[in-house]
Amino acid sequence: MSSSISLTDLITLGRNRWTVPLLADLAGHGGGRFVELVHRLSISRDSLVRTLDAARDQGWIILNPGHGHPLRPEYVLTKQGERLAGCAESIRIAQIGHGIAPGTLTCWGLPLVHAIGHGHQRFNALARTLSPASPRALSQGLQRLAGHELVNRELLEGYPPTSRYWLTNKGEHLASGL
Repeated sequence: MSSSISLTDLITLGRNRWTVPLLADLAGHGGGRFVELVHRLSISRDSLVRTLDAARDQGWIILNPGHGHPLRPEYVLTKQGERLAGCAESIRIAQIGHGIAPGTLTCWGLPLVHAIGHGHQRFNALARTLSPASPRALSQGLQRLAGHELVNRELLEGYPPTSRYWLTNKGEHLASGL
């Protein structure tokens, strides 16, 4: 499975659940003011402030230089942000197509889909691949993905019992956008 985004970028995108919708929105509208973003994304002001700060710290967005009033700044994508915004848009379209609202996946949801799509089907392999994640975070992410019918789990017989995960058709469609 070819990928247009690195696992590191996906992990960074996943740190804030509204980063993907924000980047997709900014790319689609060529930028946006704070109040416009609050309304278009339907999120709270505090969530948007945290998301904008995180995206600015990563170098994905900047204030539009020479435009607007200091109390009503406009945010635009940087070159690095534009690169990720294309992937964010395909992720957003795939999520909407499967009835997954923006911001509902855990921060490890997209990295888990990516890792399972690249052949890491056992829990320990996923834990090694996504080493910054705690076992509890991975477990909750896998449960959330299963709840959205993106991942299936098979319990393998043996001692000790082990699990194997694979993507459903919906999960493969989402993974194709990563």
